[in-house]
Amino acid sequence: MDAAAALTGAAPESLRTDASVNIRGGAALLAAYQRELGAPVGTGTDPATWYGAVARYAGADSADAAAAFADEVFTTISAGESRVTDDGQRITLPARAVQPERSWLDRLGLRRLARPDGLECPRTVSCESIPAPYEAFGDGDYGNHDLSDRPARQKIEYIVIHDTEASWATTLKLVQDPTYVSWHYSLRSVDGHIAQHVKTKDVAWHAGNWYVNAKSIGLEHEGFAAQGTWYTEAMYRASAKLVQHLALRLGIPLDRQHIIGHDNVPGTVASTVRGMHWDPGPYWDWTHYFDLLHAPRLDTGSPASGLVQIDPNYATNQPAFIGCVTPGVPCTPRGSSSVVLHSAPSADAPLVNDIALRPDGTPNTMEVSDHGARASAGQTYALAGRQGDWTAIWYLGQRAWFHNPPSAPTAKWTVGVVATPKPGRATIPVYGRAYPEQAAYPAGVPYQEISPLQYTLAAGQRYAVGAVLAGEYYRASTIDGSSPGDWTVIRGENRYAQIQFGHRIMYVDLADVQLLPSPLGAPS
Repeated sequence: MDAAAALTGAAPESLRTDASVNIRGGAALLAAYQRELGAPVGTGTDPATWYGAVARYAGADSADAAAAFADEVFTTISAGESRVTDDGQRITLPARAVQPERSWLDRLGLRRLARPDGLECPRTVSCESIPAPYEAFGDGDYGNHDLSDRPARQKIEYIVIHDTEASWATTLKLVQDPTYVSWHYSLRSVDGHIAQHVKTKDVAWHAGNWYVNAKSIGLEHEGFAAQGTWYTEAMYRASAKLVQHLALRLGIPLDRQHIIGHDNVPGTVASTVRGMHWDPGPYWDWTHYFDLLHAPRLDTGSPASGLVQIDPNYATNQPAFIGCVTPGVPCTPRGSSSVVLHSAPSADAPLVNDIALRPDGTPNTMEVSDHGARASAGQTYALAGRQGDWTAIWYLGQRAWFHNPPSAPTAKWTVGVVATPKPGRATIPVYGRAYPEQAAYPAGVPYQEISPLQYTLAAGQRYAVGAVLAGEYYRASTIDGSSPGDWTVIRGENRYAQIQFGHRIMYVDLADVQLLPSPLGAPS
């Protein structure tokens, strides 16, 4: 910012807030980098000679990260791009064949990263290995992850998107502390550089739910959920390439039932629900992220199909959150993936209540960290009613309403499978983990209680099904696998349906529900 201000004479505040001035500042920086490299500058210059300047523009500290950024830019130039801007203007960049002169990268003098055998990253991203420790530190304690042999031992179902709530330096310091928790990958904000800490075959301690830990890979993104501005395009693109790579290799579907936020992970038992995390928060752009993933889109549906998928316009959807910087103070308006849910079809109606967060039954709030009355882009819910421009979904055992006018829809119709209580059942329990029954546990292995959460699913309600899963528990309690049953997956007869019950995914016992095509019994 300071360099752009010096080059253009523009005030830093103008560079931050005025799009035209900002673009001029970026162009001035790029030209300055080109001159410093001794490369040609001026109108008519071959874009291929700007590779070094574009690579420096990444702000990266390694040649790998700078090249990954520059390659992304030149790929876009070669492929072309077209999109509608926030103010409704169609902007098209025609495809132009350019073969960048990558030798200019060498003049930047950046370090080159080692890529050891076994590094689990695609070749198209900047990635290095910074291993997390697997160490004992007294009294039987050890850290900061568990060994396994996934997916041979246990299928990986989820990729969990986190933010670090810390700087890059602090993030790396924490993940290398054996007394702290762990995650598989960290991604840097400025350039999307990736560090792998834990092998995907092993279980990292990142989700706050052991069942999810045992069946997931955790990605931490440098940033702060209440700000959102740390989620850069370079980070989104590198993260999407990594998730594509992992999902293809491990057979993980590219949908919001399997690519989830930390804020979508359920509490394990009723007492832990309130303390679950809320990152990456309402400012993570899930729609753009899934576009970058090239995830398949199912756009076939109508109100009669019985399911809605949340799909707001990220740029124009700007909920009035509070507390991003100071408690109770309105946040700076910015785009969001979150749609706010009301208890009645009116903007003046109170928000819905999440009984786990507010046991007294009072409405949830617009505090940025209070996700108890929100649905997020890509999540799918069962239709519970329509009134004028408002749509209701089944959410945490109640009807939750959101504004969804045909002129500016915040959701789209879709089709799928729903779970509803079996006939004769007034209510059924909902769980935060899909564990096997007690009889499945071998001698010496403590039974993990199947403990319901404080929510119930009542007759007449329907919830979108994301998967059908066998009850499983991965036993890992010692560093050397010496405890009875360690490093084994215990499976029983129990089977579960994963449902979108609120903002978080949850589980119901398959014996308690019937699974139906979503159009059956859908409200008109």
